Amino acid sequence: MSTPLILGCLWVLAAAATAMLPMRRQMVPGLALLAAAPVLLVWIGWMHGWLWLAIGLFAFLSMFRNPLLYFLGRATGRQARLPKELEK
Repeated sequence: MSTPLILGCLWVLAAAATAMLPMRRQMVPGLALLAAAPVLLVWIGWMHGWLWLAIGLFAFLSMFRNPLLYFLGRATGRQARLPKELEK
């Protein structure tokens, strides 16, 4: 197995472990995973082709759909809601 696929598998395990943390403790590792994903996806796509890039992209969008929808709402100027656990 190639290095980008091994790192992709480790990324998925780290994302699953992060999801098990309480909501307030998910922010820092979640943002790090969110920032690392595009680099890893491009690397996988470059080494293995567009099909594996598409599979990784669909998995990424599935796992991070709520944060991405939040950032999309903020970027478009719409009111973005935080989860109840993060509201003060």
